[in-house]
Amino acid sequence: MTADPDRAEAVRTPRGLDAVDRSLISLLQEDGRTSFTTLAKAVGLSEGAVRQRVQRLLRDGTMQIVAVTDPLDVDLARQAMVGIRVNGDLHVVAAELAQLPDVHYIVLCAGSFDLLVEVICRDDEHLLQLLNDSIRRIEGIASTETFVYLKLAKQTYAWGNITP
Repeated sequence: MTADPDRAEAVRTPRGLDAVDRSLISLLQEDGRTSFTTLAKAVGLSEGAVRQRVQRLLRDGTMQIVAVTDPLDVDLARQAMVGIRVNGDLHVVAAELAQLPDVHYIVLCAGSFDLLVEVICRDDEHLLQLLNDSIRRIEGIASTETFVYLKLAKQTYAWGNITP
């Protein structure tokens, strides 16, 4: 993401997903390594048709196939959500935050905060450094409030099987 507000405001046009697309997404969320042959059998299409659909979903940005790790297993023990109040253009501040490697999730929202930012750090010292030296120095940030995660009770990426 860049600091160009026009680019930051670009909105993808959602395309309709049919039942087969949703099934493919759901199956790949269970195991992103599932073969096209196995997917084809599960949805009742040819392997070639499934390959084309999956490639289209990837190309259109509808889905990504990625490895998801538990932060604790890769020595990232401190997770937090940072509520941010902004003076000025939210898109510009969000674009600046997006450049920080320890920022993993940014939401422009309504309510008490203008932005919600999820960060993942090695430890409390790393979190303090990120907040003090990086986040709070971004022009336009008026204030922050940090919510440190004590325990993750649920985390899921199973959105593909939600019916419209």
